Amino acid sequence: PTSINVVGERRIGKSSLLYHFFQTYEQRVQRYGKNANDYVVIYLSLQQVQCQQVNSFYQAVAKELLKQHSVQKNSNLTNSLKVKPLDGKAFSEAIELWKQEKVLPVLCLDKFEELFDYPQQFDWGFYDNLRSLIDRNCLMVVAASRKKLSIYSKQHKLTSDFFNLAHIMPLKGLTEAEALDLVRLPQTNIPSTQAVLTPERQQLALSWGGRHPFLLQLAGRCLWEAQIQNRPDDWAKAQFEQQASILSPPRFDPHRWWLPLRWLFWSMPLNLGRLAKFIGASLDDFGNWTTGMLILITVILVVLGLWREEVRDFLKLLGGDND
Repeated sequence: PTSINVVGERRIGKSSLLYHFFQTYEQRVQRYGKNANDYVVIYLSLQQVQCQQVNSFYQAVAKELLKQHSVQKNSNLTNSLKVKPLDGKAFSEAIELWKQEKVLPVLCLDKFEELFDYPQQFDWGFYDNLRSLIDRNCLMVVAASRKKLSIYSKQHKLTSDFFNLAHIMPLKGLTEAEALDLVRLPQTNIPSTQAVLTPERQQLALSWGGRHPFLLQLAGRCLWEAQIQNRPDDWAKAQFEQQASILSPPRFDPHRWWLPLRWLFWSMPLNLGRLAKFIGASLDDFGNWTTGMLILITVILVVLGLWREEVRDFLKLLGGDND
Protein backbone atom coordinates (compact mmCIF):
# COMPACT_ATOMS: atom_id res chain seq x y z
CA PRO A 1 0.00 0.00 0.00
CA THR A 2 1.16 3.51 -0.81
CA SER A 3 0.67 6.13 1.89
CA ILE A 4 -0.54 9.55 0.82
CA ASN A 5 -0.17 13.15 1.91
CA VAL A 6 -3.27 15.18 0.98
CA VAL A 7 -2.20 18.83 0.86
CA GLY A 8 -4.25 22.01 0.60
CA GLU A 9 -5.15 25.27 2.26
CA ARG A 10 -7.87 25.61 4.88
CA ARG A 11 -11.39 24.66 3.83
CA ILE A 12 -10.29 23.41 0.44
CA GLY A 13 -11.91 20.00 1.01
CA LYS A 14 -9.33 17.85 2.80
CA SER A 15 -11.59 16.88 5.71
CA SER A 16 -14.48 16.19 3.36
CA LEU A 17 -12.30 14.01 1.15
CA LEU A 18 -10.95 11.88 3.97
CA TYR A 19 -14.26 11.51 5.78
CA HIS A 20 -16.24 10.57 2.69
CA PHE A 21 -13.61 8.03 1.72
CA PHE A 22 -13.87 6.55 5.22
CA GLN A 23 -17.65 6.36 4.82
CA THR A 24 -17.70 4.67 1.43
CA TYR A 25 -14.63 2.45 1.12
CA GLU A 26 -16.50 -0.79 1.86
CA GLN A 27 -18.92 -0.38 -1.02
CA ARG A 28 -16.17 0.69 -3.40
CA VAL A 29 -13.97 -2.28 -2.56
CA GLN A 30 -16.86 -4.69 -2.98
CA ARG A 31 -17.66 -3.34 -6.43
CA TYR A 32 -14.33 -4.71 -7.57
CA GLY A 33 -14.76 -8.13 -6.08
CA LYS A 34 -12.60 -7.48 -3.02
CA ASN A 35 -13.38 -8.48 0.52
CA ALA A 36 -14.10 -5.36 2.54
CA ASN A 37 -12.96 -7.19 5.66
CA ASP A 38 -9.41 -7.11 4.30
CA TYR A 39 -9.36 -3.36 5.02
CA VAL A 40 -10.31 -1.25 8.01
CA VAL A 41 -10.42 2.48 7.30
CA ILE A 42 -10.79 5.05 10.07
CA TYR A 43 -11.11 8.83 10.09
CA LEU A 44 -9.43 10.73 12.91
CA SER A 45 -9.14 14.50 13.26
CA LEU A 46 -6.01 15.23 15.26
CA GLN A 47 -7.48 18.62 16.13
CA GLN A 48 -10.41 17.08 17.96
CA VAL A 49 -8.72 14.32 19.95
CA GLN A 50 -6.34 14.86 22.84
CA CYS A 51 -3.12 13.82 21.15
CA GLN A 52 -0.56 15.68 23.20
CA GLN A 53 1.34 12.51 24.00
CA VAL A 54 2.38 9.55 21.88
CA ASN A 55 0.38 7.01 23.87
CA SER A 56 -2.75 9.15 23.57
CA PHE A 57 -2.33 9.06 19.78
CA TYR A 58 -2.11 5.27 19.73
CA GLN A 59 -5.09 5.03 22.06
CA ALA A 60 -7.16 7.35 19.85
CA VAL A 61 -6.32 5.27 16.78
CA ALA A 62 -7.12 2.05 18.63
CA LYS A 63 -10.44 3.47 19.83
CA GLU A 64 -11.52 4.25 16.26
CA LEU A 65 -10.35 0.88 14.96
CA LEU A 66 -12.27 -0.92 17.70
CA LYS A 67 -15.47 0.90 16.69
CA GLN A 68 -15.50 -0.80 13.30
CA HIS A 69 -17.90 -3.70 12.96
CA SER A 70 -15.49 -5.97 11.09
CA VAL A 71 -12.93 -5.55 13.87
CA GLN A 72 -15.43 -6.31 16.62
CA LYS A 73 -16.15 -9.68 15.00
CA ASN A 74 -12.49 -10.76 15.24
CA SER A 75 -11.26 -11.27 18.80
CA ASN A 76 -7.64 -11.48 17.68
CA LEU A 77 -7.87 -7.96 16.29
CA THR A 78 -9.70 -6.50 19.27
CA ASN A 79 -7.53 -8.13 21.92
CA SER A 80 -4.35 -6.91 20.27
CA LEU A 81 -5.42 -3.29 20.75
CA LYS A 82 -6.55 -3.63 24.36
CA VAL A 83 -3.03 -3.97 25.74
CA LYS A 84 -2.14 -1.64 28.62
CA PRO A 85 -0.20 0.54 28.17
CA LEU A 86 -0.63 0.88 24.42
CA ASP A 87 2.73 2.44 23.63
CA GLY A 88 4.69 2.39 20.38
CA LYS A 89 6.00 -1.14 20.92
CA ALA A 90 2.58 -2.55 21.83
CA PHE A 91 0.92 -0.75 18.91
CA SER A 92 3.49 -2.12 16.45
CA GLU A 93 3.01 -5.64 17.77
CA ALA A 94 -0.76 -5.26 17.44
CA ILE A 95 -0.54 -4.06 13.85
CA GLU A 96 1.88 -6.89 13.03
CA LEU A 97 -0.80 -9.28 14.25
CA TRP A 98 -3.32 -7.56 11.99
CA LYS A 99 -1.04 -8.34 9.07
CA GLN A 100 -1.03 -12.00 10.07
CA GLU A 101 -4.82 -11.80 10.04
CA LYS A 102 -4.55 -10.31 6.51
CA VAL A 103 -6.23 -7.06 7.50
CA LEU A 104 -4.80 -3.70 6.42
CA PRO A 105 -5.58 -0.71 8.68
CA VAL A 106 -5.86 2.55 6.75
CA LEU A 107 -5.54 5.63 8.95
CA CYS A 108 -7.08 8.80 7.51
CA LEU A 109 -5.43 11.37 9.77
CA ASP A 110 -6.87 14.84 9.34
CA LYS A 111 -5.01 18.00 10.41
CA PHE A 112 -1.79 16.07 10.83
CA GLU A 113 0.14 19.27 11.52
CA GLU A 114 -1.39 19.34 15.01
CA LEU A 115 1.25 16.82 16.12
CA PHE A 116 4.05 19.27 15.42
CA ASP A 117 2.85 21.41 18.33
CA TYR A 118 4.33 18.76 20.65
CA PRO A 119 7.83 18.09 19.30
CA GLN A 120 9.17 16.59 22.51
CA GLN A 121 6.49 13.90 22.43
CA PHE A 122 6.23 13.31 18.70
CA ASP A 123 9.91 13.06 17.86
CA TRP A 124 11.72 11.22 15.08
CA GLY A 125 11.26 7.90 16.93
CA PHE A 126 7.48 8.19 16.73
CA TYR A 127 7.54 8.90 13.00
CA ASP A 128 10.12 6.18 12.36
CA ASN A 129 7.80 3.69 14.06
CA LEU A 130 4.96 4.63 11.70
CA ARG A 131 7.28 4.47 8.71
CA SER A 132 8.49 1.01 9.73
CA LEU A 133 4.91 -0.29 9.81
CA ILE A 134 4.25 1.28 6.41
CA ASP A 135 7.40 -0.25 4.90
CA ARG A 136 6.39 -3.69 6.17
CA ASN A 137 2.98 -3.36 4.51
CA CYS A 138 1.27 -3.47 7.90
CA LEU A 139 -0.27 -0.03 7.74
CA MET A 140 -1.36 2.69 5.35
CA VAL A 141 -1.55 6.37 6.27
CA VAL A 142 -3.52 9.09 4.48
CA ALA A 143 -2.36 12.30 6.16
CA ALA A 144 -4.07 15.62 5.42
CA SER A 145 -2.11 18.81 6.08
CA ARG A 146 -1.97 22.41 4.93
CA LYS A 147 1.61 22.03 3.71
CA LYS A 148 3.63 19.05 2.55
CA LEU A 149 4.86 16.94 5.44
CA SER A 150 8.38 17.27 4.11
CA ILE A 151 8.16 21.03 4.70
CA TYR A 152 7.09 20.51 8.30
CA SER A 153 9.94 18.06 8.84
CA LYS A 154 12.46 20.69 7.76
CA GLN A 155 10.85 23.37 9.91
CA HIS A 156 10.97 21.13 12.98
CA LYS A 157 14.29 19.47 12.11
CA LEU A 158 12.85 15.98 11.97
CA THR A 159 14.88 13.55 9.89
CA SER A 160 12.52 10.57 9.76
CA ASP A 161 11.85 8.87 6.42
CA PHE A 162 8.16 9.02 7.31
CA PHE A 163 8.01 12.48 5.78
CA ASN A 164 9.05 11.16 2.38
CA LEU A 165 5.64 9.69 1.63
CA ALA A 166 5.49 8.16 -1.82
CA HIS A 167 2.58 10.22 -3.09
CA ILE A 168 1.49 13.83 -2.65
CA MET A 169 -2.12 14.66 -3.54
CA PRO A 170 -2.62 18.43 -3.82
CA LEU A 171 -6.14 19.82 -3.52
CA LYS A 172 -6.77 23.09 -5.29
CA GLY A 173 -9.61 25.51 -5.89
CA LEU A 174 -12.55 25.01 -8.21
CA THR A 175 -12.33 25.41 -11.93
CA GLU A 176 -14.25 28.28 -13.49
CA ALA A 177 -16.87 25.87 -14.84
CA GLU A 178 -17.35 24.21 -11.43
CA ALA A 179 -17.74 27.57 -9.71
CA LEU A 180 -20.35 28.63 -12.28
CA ASP A 181 -22.23 25.36 -11.90
CA LEU A 182 -22.34 25.84 -8.16
CA VAL A 183 -23.82 29.34 -8.11
CA ARG A 184 -26.35 28.35 -10.77
CA LEU A 185 -27.85 25.47 -8.82
CA PRO A 186 -31.64 25.39 -9.23
CA GLN A 187 -34.18 25.06 -6.48
CA THR A 188 -35.21 21.56 -7.57
CA ASN A 189 -33.98 18.95 -9.99
CA ILE A 190 -36.94 19.54 -12.31
CA PRO A 191 -35.68 20.48 -15.79
CA SER A 192 -35.75 24.19 -16.64
CA THR A 193 -36.15 25.21 -13.00
CA GLN A 194 -34.67 28.61 -12.34
CA ALA A 195 -31.51 28.99 -10.31
CA VAL A 196 -32.03 29.81 -6.65
CA LEU A 197 -29.86 32.91 -6.81
CA THR A 198 -30.71 35.68 -9.22
CA PRO A 199 -28.14 36.31 -11.99
CA GLU A 200 -26.98 39.42 -10.17
CA ARG A 201 -26.42 37.53 -6.94
CA GLN A 202 -24.69 34.71 -8.79
CA GLN A 203 -22.11 37.24 -9.94
CA LEU A 204 -21.80 38.63 -6.43
CA ALA A 205 -21.15 35.14 -5.07
CA LEU A 206 -18.41 34.61 -7.65
CA SER A 207 -16.81 37.97 -6.94
CA TRP A 208 -16.84 37.41 -3.17
CA GLY A 209 -15.90 33.75 -3.01
CA GLY A 210 -13.82 33.33 -6.14
CA ARG A 211 -12.96 29.67 -6.71
CA HIS A 212 -12.32 28.79 -3.09
CA PRO A 213 -14.78 26.02 -2.11
CA PHE A 214 -15.53 27.23 1.39
CA LEU A 215 -15.69 30.93 0.53
CA LEU A 216 -17.93 30.35 -2.47
CA GLN A 217 -20.22 28.17 -0.39
CA LEU A 218 -20.31 30.87 2.29
CA ALA A 219 -21.04 33.63 -0.23
CA GLY A 220 -23.89 31.61 -1.74
CA ARG A 221 -25.40 30.91 1.67
CA CYS A 222 -25.27 34.56 2.78
CA LEU A 223 -26.81 35.76 -0.47
CA TRP A 224 -29.51 33.10 -0.33
CA GLU A 225 -30.40 34.09 3.24
CA ALA A 226 -30.60 37.73 2.18
CA GLN A 227 -32.82 36.75 -0.73
CA ILE A 228 -35.36 34.75 1.26
CA GLN A 229 -35.40 37.32 4.09
CA ASN A 230 -35.75 40.22 1.65
CA ARG A 231 -32.58 41.83 2.93
CA PRO A 232 -30.20 43.99 0.88
CA ASP A 233 -26.94 42.77 -0.62
CA ASP A 234 -25.03 44.93 1.85
CA TRP A 235 -26.39 42.80 4.67
CA ALA A 236 -25.22 39.63 2.91
CA LYS A 237 -21.80 41.18 2.32
CA ALA A 238 -21.44 42.07 5.99
CA GLN A 239 -22.40 38.52 7.01
CA PHE A 240 -19.95 37.07 4.51
CA GLU A 241 -17.04 39.29 5.56
CA GLN A 242 -17.62 38.60 9.24
CA GLN A 243 -17.51 34.84 8.78
CA ALA A 244 -14.84 34.79 6.09
CA SER A 245 -12.48 36.86 8.22
CA ILE A 246 -12.21 33.98 10.62
CA LEU A 247 -11.61 31.28 7.99
CA SER A 248 -11.39 28.91 10.89
CA PRO A 249 -14.99 27.97 11.66
CA PRO A 250 -15.93 25.55 14.44
CA ARG A 251 -14.00 22.33 14.41
CA PHE A 252 -14.91 19.90 11.71
CA ASP A 253 -17.87 17.74 12.59
CA PRO A 254 -18.69 15.35 9.73
CA HIS A 255 -22.38 15.34 10.67
CA ARG A 256 -22.67 19.15 10.84
CA TRP A 257 -20.23 20.24 8.17
CA TRP A 258 -22.59 19.32 5.37
CA LEU A 259 -24.67 22.49 5.57
CA PRO A 260 -28.42 22.29 4.91
CA LEU A 261 -29.14 21.73 1.25
CA ARG A 262 -31.88 20.70 -1.13
CA TRP A 263 -29.77 19.15 -3.78
CA LEU A 264 -26.15 19.11 -4.77
CA PHE A 265 -23.65 18.42 -6.63
CA TRP A 266 -20.86 17.66 -8.97
CA SER A 267 -18.30 15.00 -8.34
CA MET A 268 -14.53 14.98 -8.71
CA PRO A 269 -13.60 11.44 -9.70
CA LEU A 270 -9.88 12.02 -9.77
CA ASN A 271 -9.27 12.27 -6.05
CA LEU A 272 -11.23 9.22 -4.92
CA GLY A 273 -9.81 7.36 -7.87
CA ARG A 274 -6.35 8.11 -6.57
CA LEU A 275 -7.13 7.01 -3.02
CA ALA A 276 -8.82 3.82 -4.15
CA LYS A 277 -5.98 3.07 -6.54
CA PHE A 278 -3.36 3.18 -3.81
CA ILE A 279 -5.34 1.08 -1.37
CA GLY A 280 -6.18 -1.45 -4.05
CA ALA A 281 -2.53 -1.80 -4.91
CA SER A 282 -1.98 -3.74 -1.71
CA LEU A 283 -3.63 -6.74 -3.38
CA ASP A 284 -3.72 -5.98 -7.08
CA ASP A 285 -4.70 -3.25 -9.50
CA PHE A 286 -8.28 -2.04 -9.23
CA GLY A 287 -8.39 -1.84 -13.02
CA ASN A 288 -9.65 1.20 -14.79
CA TRP A 289 -10.12 3.21 -11.65
CA THR A 290 -10.45 6.52 -13.44
CA THR A 291 -13.82 5.47 -14.82
CA GLY A 292 -15.07 3.54 -11.83
CA MET A 293 -14.03 5.51 -8.75
CA LEU A 294 -15.60 8.77 -7.57
CA ILE A 295 -14.77 10.87 -4.58
CA LEU A 296 -17.06 13.68 -3.70
CA ILE A 297 -15.23 16.76 -2.61
CA THR A 298 -18.62 18.39 -2.50
CA VAL A 299 -19.03 22.10 -2.09
CA ILE A 300 -22.61 22.83 -1.10
CA LEU A 301 -24.75 25.84 -1.86
CA VAL A 302 -27.65 26.05 0.57
CA VAL A 303 -30.89 26.33 -1.35
CA LEU A 304 -33.50 24.72 0.90
CA GLY A 305 -33.35 23.12 4.33
CA LEU A 306 -32.44 19.47 4.77
CA TRP A 307 -31.74 18.03 8.22
CA ARG A 308 -28.76 16.00 9.25
CA GLU A 309 -30.45 12.59 9.09
CA GLU A 310 -31.43 13.23 5.47
CA VAL A 311 -27.90 14.33 4.64
CA ARG A 312 -26.50 11.10 6.05
CA ASP A 313 -29.02 9.06 4.06
CA PHE A 314 -28.10 10.96 0.92
CA LEU A 315 -24.41 10.35 1.46
CA LYS A 316 -25.14 6.65 1.88
CA LEU A 317 -26.77 6.68 -1.54
CA LEU A 318 -23.73 8.42 -2.97
CA GLY A 319 -21.56 5.73 -1.44
CA GLY A 320 -23.41 3.06 -3.36
CA ASP A 321 -25.65 1.43 -0.76
CA ASN A 322 -28.36 0.97 -3.37
CA ASP A 323 -26.12 -0.43 -6.10
